[in-house]
Amino acid sequence: MGDEKDAFYVVRKGDAVGVYKSINDLQSVLRSSVNDPSVNVFKGYGLSKEAEDYLSSHGLKNAIYCIDASDVQDDLFGQLITCPFREPNSSKDKSVGKNHLYKRLQCSCILEFDGASKGNPGQAGAGAVLRAADGSMVFRLREGVGIATNNVAEYRGAILGLKYALQKGFKHIRVQGDSKLVCMQVQGLWRTKTQNMTELCKVAKELKDQFMSFQICHVERVS
Repeated sequence: MGDEKDAFYVVRKGDAVGVYKSINDLQSVLRSSVNDPSVNVFKGYGLSKEAEDYLSSHGLKNAIYCIDASDVQDDLFGQLITCPFREPNSSKDKSVGKNHLYKRLQCSCILEFDGASKGNPGQAGAGAVLRAADGSMVFRLREGVGIATNNVAEYRGAILGLKYALQKGFKHIRVQGDSKLVCMQVQGLWRTKTQNMTELCKVAKELKDQFMSFQICHVERVS
């Protein structure tokens, strides 16, 4: 997760790609495009000097970059996350304004999960931090797991956070943790090898399916 002051937004609308550094500029675009299914919004952090130079060489207007989608290099923006600002199309969308955009931001959250076992297996505990879309903390969660492995504790941390996010009414979630096993199994990229992992993975996937949008990514453990 990057520093919000370094955040930028990439908007693709049809064949055009715009890059915005101001949330106010972004909102003005989204208000005029709320019914447009071709609009996709992504968020990144720390736009590189090379990317800024590349974009500015294609034209700069009012601190907003705009280039043709075919000119965008694959690695230009680094890692981006889906930034779902718009509700599904409805007749009510036509009257949606600034308050709707802030409401949508309030429906998005970031979940950071972790777990550990002293002895593996041994006495274990799980924890999670829930953050709002702007990175500010919403709540810290923790629970004792009893005698369990590190993998079980990691799963319990993710499940703990997902349940709480749903209870609080969040509809869009980005999950991150240093357990590659949990992240890969929940995405269906790794198979589960034990009954215990299968059951925990099933619970996590059932919770995942209750969100309108869901992302999970592995972050390297800091030693």
